[in-house]
Amino acid sequence: MIKFAGFGRTLAATLIVSAALAGAAKAQDVTDEQVKAARAAIDAIGATNGFDNILPGLAVRIKATLVQASPNHETEINATVDEQALALAPRRADLEREAATIYAKTFTQEELKAIADFYSSPVGKKLLSDGPIATREVMKAAEIWAVGVDRDLRAESAKKLNPILGAAAPAEGGEAQPAQQ
Repeated sequence: MIKFAGFGRTLAATLIVSAALAGAAKAQDVTDEQVKAARAAIDAIGATNGFDNILPGLAVRIKATLVQASPNHETEINATVDEQALALAPRRADLEREAATIYAKTFTQEELKAIADFYSSPVGKKLLSDGPIATREVMKAAEIWAVGVDRDLRAESAKKLNPILGAAAPAEGGEAQPAQQ
């Protein structure tokens, strides 16, 4: 469930970034009110929550690389990288501001308020928490449906084409069936 919740948020963020890039030509300055409304919408949908692990993840990778190169200095490496990561942590606000600006340029202030209102409501919160589960189940149902339709399409097409082609269409295994006399 956590993967699907993360997927949904990542998808939302990707769609927003894509829309912002597509609309770059019409980019305009945004007001403080628009940014405030955008922040409320972002907070309501948790659009940037998935970015919380970027800096800690980078620090872990850097420490691992440095420790591998200089294993005798693991303590110093860990302390230094952690110190530097903490010093850079305030820059997370830059990403929040950028996300809010993108949302403010993508949606009107009224739309942002509607988004925030909906996703702050009980049904909006339920959609955020249970929507990924429903999506997963729909994807499973679609997969099962596709297998059945594929089977039936192959069978019905083979049945209709057999008299025309003189042999059955290739079976699911890819081998041609002998012609019926």
